Amino acid sequence: MSETLKLSCACGEVKASVEKATKDEGDFVYCHCEDCQSVPKYLGKENRILEANGGTALYQSRCARLSFQHGKDKLAGLHMTDKPTLRWYASCCNTPMFNTYANGKLPYTTVLLANADAEGRAALGEPMGHLHLADAPGDTTGLQPLSMNALLRSFFKRLVKDIFSGDRRRNPLFDPKTLEPISEPHRLTETERQALQSA
Repeated sequence: MSETLKLSCACGEVKASVEKATKDEGDFVYCHCEDCQSVPKYLGKENRILEANGGTALYQSRCARLSFQHGKDKLAGLHMTDKPTLRWYASCCNTPMFNTYANGKLPYTTVLLANADAEGRAALGEPMGHLHLADAPGDTTGLQPLSMNALLRSFFKRLVKDIFSGDRRRNPLFDPKTLEPISEPHRLTETERQALQSA
């Protein structure tokens, strides 16, 4: 089974891949938080991204394992709130694709698995669990809750490796010298946030 997770936006302009994408090399989870639900709604892609109970399937791995075959120049960034999470999407078709920190100083890359090929996604096995089930719409009976602390323990090991190996400067979403995003992100205004909440 392939250990390369292949990714594509809805129109195919952006194509990327994650190497060594296995259960042991990263974390496969579902997130049901309000922000993860609001991003695809804002971009008009909720039918593509959101799964049962408003869940977004995510895979977080070492940041330098992400590479682009083409279309990197189509990427744009969003801050949905005042929090530092940066949401990357393909501007060609408004497909949400990645989550990162606001800059490359805190290294992690999370891919949205709705954009992944079936074979690569199958190689990830079963999810660790579901984050923020309190925000999930509908009946969540039977879904395995996952605490953020449990996820952070796994994330911290990769973070340390990426910092001390220098891999955080090989994340293709950030400038290797400044660790700033390759595309200036847009932060939603209060008016835009209110409009999204009332939609």
